Order: sequence, then structure tokens, then C-alpha cells
Amino acid sequence: MLDDQELLYTMALTRVFAYNSSLQQQMLQRAGSATAIYENRCKIADMIPDISPRAALMLERMEMELPRCEEELLYARSHHIKVLAFQDDANYPVRLRQCEDAPLILYFLGHADLNASHIVSVVGTRHCTEYGREMCSLLASELRQVLPDTLIVSGLAYGIDIAAHRAALSNSMATVGVLAHGLDEIYPRLHRNTAVEMLAQGGLLTELMSYSHIDKVNFVQRNRIVAGIADATIVVESAAKGGSLITANIANGYNREVFAIPGRVRDKYSVGCNELIRNQSATLITSVTDLLSRMGWESETAVQKADVQQELFPQLTNEETLVAATLKNCQDATFSDLVMSTALPSAKLTSVLMMLEMKGVIKKMAGNRYHLLLYA
Repeated sequence: MLDDQELLYTMALTRVFAYNSSLQQQMLQRAGSATAIYENRCKIADMIPDISPRAALMLERMEMELPRCEEELLYARSHHIKVLAFQDDANYPVRLRQCEDAPLILYFLGHADLNASHIVSVVGTRHCTEYGREMCSLLASELRQVLPDTLIVSGLAYGIDIAAHRAALSNSMATVGVLAHGLDEIYPRLHRNTAVEMLAQGGLLTELMSYSHIDKVNFVQRNRIVAGIADATIVVESAAKGGSLITANIANGYNREVFAIPGRVRDKYSVGCNELIRNQSATLITSVTDLLSRMGWESETAVQKADVQQELFPQLTNEETLVAATLKNCQDATFSDLVMSTALPSAKLTSVLMMLEMKGVIKKMAGNRYHLLLYA
């Protein structure tokens, strides 16, 4: 564990070179410690001869950052926030340390193990559909059955992020939200209750000090933590552009596995996932079995394969396939519509619809209408 002096100097270094974690890491490695950087700040070129004149000049002002860092350290300790430093082997997330632009300092509130045996990040659009929410629920449910120690990470944003966190909570799994602001507030405020619940069953993580401005650049920076802290990133739904695709690209850059759940060709929020798969930037995932196989986790599963696998796209009988295909072409059809379209007897159709609901393929809506949730 670092002493307070090294911790404060490391915090100050992150403020001197804000938004340049790669440079922060390089300087720390070249100098050997943040303390050495601070003590030689006015003659840093003697220690790091190839440092740029601009960087050397910025370091001379490092002392000016210490009061703010001391204030933050006091705030963290009074609010039970753990300050994790890159140099601290015992507590800093080991997967993230492997990334050349990992933050030197992280602030963590909660109880999750950031070095859990299995960590999966789940990301996607802020405008998710019912299909996306159902996929998050199914992923969490299946992971709970086979690898209950899995930590699910996301960004606490609208859409897929919050759906992933809530699915983890409802399945009694640990989940961590990576924030784009300090731990003095929750954004969006609508997710405050979920965030509070996560503290007992996971936690909240950020590289930013309290009272930081909520700026767009911070959300982009946050994506590298979401990608770097996990073994794999799963993109559930995404439009042609968006933060989840940035996260997937970063994860690929870190040589981490990226998965994407396919969607219907004309669905706006499946375009990004389908494109990732088409470009071979992500592995298609149709069940948690795909994740286990690709990651080499089969031998670690908590129960035998024969007991596990409720697939994201389950096996259907001929009649079930007929009804699902009909709903695919005519979404939210009524019972009467399905009788006419499938030519199945009413009693048989009732049985088929019941089985499809049990398999999570459809959902009964108001007005005796049926909504298709997934169909390969």
C-alpha cells in the first residue's frame, strides 16, 4: 500500500497532465515514482532527458496542485472511498494496469472485487428497445447459472447500461458502474436509487475527483476504463454510431474479446452490432455458451453444461418457429391475427404461445397482442 506522500504526488501528476494517461504512465515508469518526479520537478530533464519543454514547464507547477489533492484525499477517506493507485499491486485492477493509457488514480466506492475471476462489460445504445433489455436480463440470468462470480461492468447511462446493472442486481450478481464524474453525485439523477443499491452489491468507480464538471470528453475517457477492466465486452444494441462502438474499438485495441448480439437488419439499434459482426470486429453471441467457449471458461462453469444452457436463441418446435416467423413479419399481432396467419387451431396456438413465453421468445402485451423479443 502506498504512503500518503506517494499517493498525493500521484494524484497531482494526474492533474498536471489531465486527459493524457499515457504520458502520466511513461513518466512514472521512467522516474520510478511520483515522489521522484515531484522532488525533481524543476530539473526533470536531468532525469528524463527527452521530455518536451512544455511538459517540463507544466511539471514545475506540480506543487500548486497539492492543496486540491489533499482536500480530495480527505474527502475520500471521510466518505469511505478507496483511492487506488497504479503502483499499488494489491488493489488496482490488474486487467486495467495492462493498458498503456490506464488512469494512475481510481476512486472506488463499494464492495466489489475489481480483480474478480471473470469480468464482463456490457454496453450499448442509450435508446435501447425491449429486445435489448431482454438480452441484458438473459445474459445476467445465464451467467448467474454458470459463472455466478462474474462481475458485470457498465457505465450507469440510460439504455443498455442501466438495463445491464439492473439485470445483474436482480440476479444477485456483482455490478460496477464506471462514472464520467466524481463520486459526489450521480448522473443521470434518475439512476440514483439503482446506484445506491449497487453499492451493496458492487460499486461505483471513476478516475475523476469530486466536484468535477460533467463534460462530454469525460464520457469518452470513461469508455477506456469500461473496456480495459474487463476480460470481454458485449455490445447488446447499437446504432451505426455511438459510445458503445467506441468502447468496442478500444477493447479490440487492448486485444480483449468483443462480442455483439445480432439484431434484425432494418432495426436502427442493431445496425452497429450487425456491422461489428460483419467486419469481424466482434464475435457473434447467440448464447452464453458462445462466451464460455470463446473465453475458454467452460471448465470453470459452476454446473454441468447439460443443466445450464437456456440459449439466447432457444431451439423451437416447428409450430413455435411458425409463430415466431409470423411475428417477425407482423410485429405485435393479436391472437386472432395469429390464428389467421398460421392456420393453427386456437387450442394449439394457445399452447404454442405459452411455450414461447416460457422460453423468453415472446411477451404478451396489452390488448391480447404478442411482441417478439428474439428470433434467430
